[in-house]
Formats: sequence, C-alpha cells, structure tokens
Amino acid sequence: MQSIYGTRGMAVAPHSLAAQSAVDVLREGGNALEAMVAAAATIAVVYPHMNAIGGDGFWVIRGPGGVPGGIDASGRSARAATRDWYAQRGITGSIPFRGGVAALTVAGTVSGWGAAQRLSQQSLGGRLPMSRLLADAIHHARSGMPTTLSQSALTDAKRADIEKVAPGFAETFLPGGEPPAVGTLFKQPRLARTLERIAAKGTDEFYRGALAREMAAELQAVGSPLALEDLNAHHASLVDPLALNAHGARLHNMVPPSQGVVSLMILGLMERMLKVHDWREGPESPAFLHAQVEATKRAFKVRDAHLTDRAFMKVKAQDLLQPAFLDSLLTDYQPQRALPWGRKTDPGDTIWMGVIDRHGVAVSFIQSIYHEFGSGVVLPDTGVNWQNRGCSFSLDPSHINTLEPGKKPFHTLNAALAEFGDGRFAVYGTMGGDGQPQTQATLFNRWRHFGDHPHLAVNRPRWLLGRTWGNASDTLKLESRFDPAVVTQLRAWGHEVETIGAWDEAVGHAGMLVHHANGVLEGGFDQRSNGAVAAF
Repeated sequence: MQSIYGTRGMAVAPHSLAAQSAVDVLREGGNALEAMVAAAATIAVVYPHMNAIGGDGFWVIRGPGGVPGGIDASGRSARAATRDWYAQRGITGSIPFRGGVAALTVAGTVSGWGAAQRLSQQSLGGRLPMSRLLADAIHHARSGMPTTLSQSALTDAKRADIEKVAPGFAETFLPGGEPPAVGTLFKQPRLARTLERIAAKGTDEFYRGALAREMAAELQAVGSPLALEDLNAHHASLVDPLALNAHGARLHNMVPPSQGVVSLMILGLMERMLKVHDWREGPESPAFLHAQVEATKRAFKVRDAHLTDRAFMKVKAQDLLQPAFLDSLLTDYQPQRALPWGRKTDPGDTIWMGVIDRHGVAVSFIQSIYHEFGSGVVLPDTGVNWQNRGCSFSLDPSHINTLEPGKKPFHTLNAALAEFGDGRFAVYGTMGGDGQPQTQATLFNRWRHFGDHPHLAVNRPRWLLGRTWGNASDTLKLESRFDPAVVTQLRAWGHEVETIGAWDEAVGHAGMLVHHANGVLEGGFDQRSNGAVAAF
C-alpha cells in the first residue's frame, strides 16, 4: 500500500472525476482555490447522494506564506422558520428529515465558490473564469456519468423513506422507476442548465438573480419556509480558523457553526493523555483506540452544551481550547476504563476534498447536504437537490440549538489543516457526521506518531463511536479487519463494541495530502470510496 507523489500540484477526492477536475485546473496554471471550485462543482454532480449545490460548504485555506484563512459558506434558517410555523403544521416533536419542511436553510456552498474565486483573483492572481471552473460539472450533468456502487446502493436503501414525501426525488434519482444500476449513465439535464447559468452570470445568480427567483418559487411550492428574501440576504463570509498548538504542530479547523473545535479538542486532550499513559503502542492498538474514544466522548459533551451558530453562543469557541479548560476535562480519565456512554450521535453524508498547488497554497474543503440526498426535495425546473441541515435544529426553546429565524444550525462539517513550521503541512478530513472529528484525529495521529504515510493512515481499519446510516445504536463500531484481540481488550475495559464491514462506508470517505519540507507532495485516498489522488 503506497502513497501517490507529485511536485507541482495534487488533489484528493472521494470520486476520481472530482480529483481530476482539480488537477486539470492546476495544469492550466490555476491555483488551489480555483482547482477546488472545479472539484466542488464536479463532486456535486458525480456524487449526488453525498452532496449537491443545494448544500453548504466550509473552506480552511493555507495562503501564501502559510497565512491561514477560511470561508464559511453555510446558510441560515428562513425568516419564516419559527417554532410556531412548525406547530401550525402539526410538527412539535422534531423537524422531519425529509420533504419541503426539512428544506429550511439557505444553501450556501455556491456562495463559497464565488468567495473563493474572488479571493483567488485578489490575492493569488487567479484568472480562470467561472465558465472554465464549472465546465467539467456541466459536462457530467448533461452527458451523464457512470453510476457508482455507493450511489446505487444508497438510492435503493433510502428510496422508501424519501420518494413518497420528497417532491422530485423519484423523477431525479429513480430513472425508469428504479435506482440506477452500477455503471449506467446517470444524467441530470436540469442541473446542467442551472450550472450553465451560474457559469455565465456568476454565483450571485443563485442568490440574487433570475435563478434565485425561480428557486424561491419552487421552494414555496414544495412547502419550504424559504423565500426569496432569504436567498437575497445570503453571503459567504471570510473567517479566521480556530487554532491549537499540540503534538508539535499548529492545528487549524473551522469556527462554529462547524464542529471544528471538537476535532481540535480531541487532539488537545490526547496530547494531555500522554502524561497519564503512553497510548502510542501501535496505530491499531487498543490503547490508541481507547484514548481517542475517551477524548471524543469528552469533546462531544462540551460540543452538545455549547456549540451552535456563533452569534448565539455564550462562550467563544477558542476559549474551549484553553489549556486549563482542556485539563479540567480529564479529571476522571482512566487509561483502562471507559467512560459510560449511551447518547445519540449524528450520522451524515458529506464529501471532503483537499488540494495543494505548486506555490504551497492549500485547501481543506467540505461540502454537504447533511443526510443522504438531503431533504430529498429536487426542485422541478432548476434540478437542485436541497439540503436538510435545518432538521438538526431543536424545537425545544431551551435547547442550545433551538430553531430561530435567521440562525445557522449546528454543523458536523469541519475541515482540518496541520502545519509544522519546517515546510511540512497537511490537509485532511472525511465525510460522516460525528465520525469526522474522530477520523481526523486518527489520520493525524497515525501520520504524526506512528509514521504512517497518508495512504496507509487512511486505509488501515478504522472505527466510529456512534450511529451509522440506518442504525440507531451508539456503540463503538470497529471494522472487522481489526485483530479480534483488540475487540476483546476494549470490551474488558468497558466499551460496548460491535464489528462492521471490513471496508465499511460508515467510517467515512477520508483523504490526506502532505507537503514535505523539500516540496514533494504525498497523498492518500480512501479505498472505501470511488476516490483518487491526482497529481503532476
């Protein structure tokens, strides 16, 4: 199992066509931001069960000279989306996952593409027009792309939950009335026309142009609370990522409503655990798994108490990374005894991608519609599959993530960047809801402490604390490739363990790119996905 190498540019994505779109832009002289726009558009077409232009996105960027930056391209809830609005429709317990009432937040990711292009032009001399950056996506949508096993299987598994309650789902994702077979061409002509309009008029067309007016009317027709004024008011924002010094590195991740602080907390806690016992027995050892799972439990408890739209938070996310606070979370930590668990975690469908260009500009990017196929709603004329991120809001007024008009919901999405100050840096991440911070920590530690190259770090057997698709249990799930002795030991320490498939999508589609001090680029993609590392 070997990594892939390059020197002038590299991209990784969970679908090979998206990685290729990015590297083709780099070959034409484009920069990492332009390349990621191309990859983001392509992946929205060729992996439609995992993400779409009707979703959200976050960018963590290593700029020239290593200056970090970020783009928050997540949308707010509709101004009409109140708890009373749902009560009037007989919805009082929780917001449904599917249908028009689940499509309650603005889709922000397209605004992130525009913000990245502007940043590229202003700071990196970017010159490629949006028509070039979206060209591959338009082609794949119009001419068709081969259906993956992942798309075919998930369509079959989820159709019963979606097709009768989500307008447009069956017409789009069940051609001929059935899930598309693996390898057959899957075409999305309405989406192709919408992408052409964005390519010709810019991303503002999605929010303030004729396209926005059409989508607003379509959303209202399917029962969404979103209106034109909500689209008009949306803008992506440039943000400063969170930062933590740990494990000899400067670690960066996204600010709330992303759970990026959770990923950083896990790594900060694991560094402190080394003072209690050395968990570095091996990258597949019970000691390593135990330490990371125990760090994850503590970070999740903090997350559930504090994280929401940063405008509504009572504490600053960076304060949750202060040394004294992290120390306080480990007073009950035991190296060979699991903390009692048993809470509901969040599954999710997402894509993570990374790009590094020849100038050392790097992007860690994540794009999502939340659950597989999002709300399931596909707008009839524009062909946009809309996210259901807003169903993570609570209808309980006392909840930290309670629904309010114009509020951003809590996001599991987060994108990671690590710098060592000697020319080495890495971008890495995964899809998979609550699995994201866990897998990020796994990749970083396997690379940093166990000497794994990126492809090995990504493809060793992995684990997940929490739920998987269609599974309500919150057990610690290990891929069956782990040594049975590891399972036995973890159970003896009090973990509720079950095994899942040997190469199970439930643990996510991960990726990692590394820039070495000598300028060599090295990458790994996830063999659980349809992905690739493309380089030159």
